[in-house]
Amino acid sequence: MMGFALYVAQSGGKHVAAKPLRGYRGAGVLEVVDDYDGDTYRTVYTVRFAEAVYVLHAFQKKSKRGVATPKSESEIVNARLELARQIHAQRTSSRKGDTK
Repeated sequence: MMGFALYVAQSGGKHVAAKPLRGYRGAGVLEVVDDYDGDTYRTVYTVRFAEAVYVLHAFQKKSKRGVATPKSESEIVNARLELARQIHAQRTSSRKGDTK
């Protein structure tokens, strides 16, 4: 299901299992949660940037203390969201210099 949810996001839609990740304003950072063989997995991605879907993190949820995203996983998402912002800014600025 994770791959299909990302495909839907790339196509401009939102999979029914995709939900905004708590702690992020708006619906620009989403997560898809799926269970497989008794384990729970999460994929976090962003659609904040035009023409791009950036997968920020994918991990197995190991904590048994509720549905909250562990702090260490949130820190990874935050760092990668900033990296995605930088990459996207670099890509869009290089496109502006294209002479096509």
